[in-house]
Amino acid sequence: MTKKETWSQRFESALHPAIARFNASIGFDIELIEYDLTGSQAHAKMLAHTGIISPEEGEQLVAGLEQIRQEYRQGEFQPGVDAEDVHFAVERRLTEIVGDVGKKVHTARSRNDQVGTDTRLYLRDQIQQIRSELREFQRVLLDIAEQHVETLIPGYTHLQRAQPVSLAHHLLAYFQMAQRDWERLGDVYRRVNISPLGCGALAGTTFPIDRHYTAKLLDFDDIYANSLDGVSDRDFAIEFLCAASLIMVHLSRLAEEVILWSSEEFRFVTLKDSCATGSSIMPQKKNPDVPELVRGKTGRVFGHLQAMLVIMKGLPLAYNKDLQEDKEGLFDSVNTIKASLEAMTILLREGLQFRTQRLAEAVAEDFSNATDVADYLAARGVPFREAYNLVGKVVKTSIAAGKLLKDLKLEEWQELHPAFAADIYEAISPRQVVAARNSYGGTGFVQVSKALIAARTQMAQ
Repeated sequence: MTKKETWSQRFESALHPAIARFNASIGFDIELIEYDLTGSQAHAKMLAHTGIISPEEGEQLVAGLEQIRQEYRQGEFQPGVDAEDVHFAVERRLTEIVGDVGKKVHTARSRNDQVGTDTRLYLRDQIQQIRSELREFQRVLLDIAEQHVETLIPGYTHLQRAQPVSLAHHLLAYFQMAQRDWERLGDVYRRVNISPLGCGALAGTTFPIDRHYTAKLLDFDDIYANSLDGVSDRDFAIEFLCAASLIMVHLSRLAEEVILWSSEEFRFVTLKDSCATGSSIMPQKKNPDVPELVRGKTGRVFGHLQAMLVIMKGLPLAYNKDLQEDKEGLFDSVNTIKASLEAMTILLREGLQFRTQRLAEAVAEDFSNATDVADYLAARGVPFREAYNLVGKVVKTSIAAGKLLKDLKLEEWQELHPAFAADIYEAISPRQVVAARNSYGGTGFVQVSKALIAARTQMAQ
């Protein structure tokens, strides 16, 4: 005969087995167990602190919860679907350990404020870990950039050759994206780090609890001022998923460039065997699997953000079971970001090598110095738009003649405009084209060197 399990005397029969499985979240919210134990220990201490339970009972609860922590870490506590969720699993095991005192741990608390607390403790921890991984990613970018201040690479707009830039300058653009990601997560952290513990199911509690006491024990910066808001708010999770999506956008953009650079058409980088795979049928292939996977995984994080927004958009106050769906996407996004950051960091550090000779050839074989010809004339008093049109004409005729601008004779330049002199050849050399862009934030070597120093200082702080 099946054991009858009901929520309370209000129910006359147990859940249908299929509905019990459908309803259960233990398969994924076990991820929160350590945070649930920590939050429950703080709650037990508060109950004793306020006299709601005796000091001895509080000590028993804290010790019992710690025993469960050790049992879980040693693989001895592995609750199944019959536990429904991690919170009930912990409470049931606690009662087995300390007896009826274990039934007091849920005094003045609902699973609604409990799960909200656990999720915030989890996300707070994960944000710090992700920020650390972002810092390591930035360090690798700086390490490579410092080796390539004077290495030139074609710069593109519309994926068309535009102007040559310092390779270090190009990599520092990704450093700045990662810096915004790091700062953005810090902003999110502040809103994550607010305690809903003590909000109860939705309306607070009749017990004389001390919410500031538990917040202090759990290192929260503040507590929710409204109990309805406290149990139903998932803004912090949505904000995190927004920040997570931007991290993946930045990683995906870099991944796309690595994919292009490693192609036979570009040949700007060589992929090392440690970070590439081959084809099952074409023996000559070396595939950029790491950046391709990062590019692909970006979509799943976007999807989790969209899912969370859709979950929240029509929910009336306060807690609704829909909110059980906030966790799997959140957990997966955290794991995806951490794995992607680690993989891209390894790829940059030891998985690819820039082909400097090929890069030098690339910046010398196009018309990306055309703007500098126009700037040359403008610096000599020719209105820029007039200079622009003149250079457009010479590019057109050069292409027709199968020449580059560097191949034109001085007489040809002077036929175009008398302002041209012998120094035009130095002005349009790739190295000078880059060095001359010395405005703040530009690709000039002096500016890039300053930017590297500033970036290292920023990291040190």
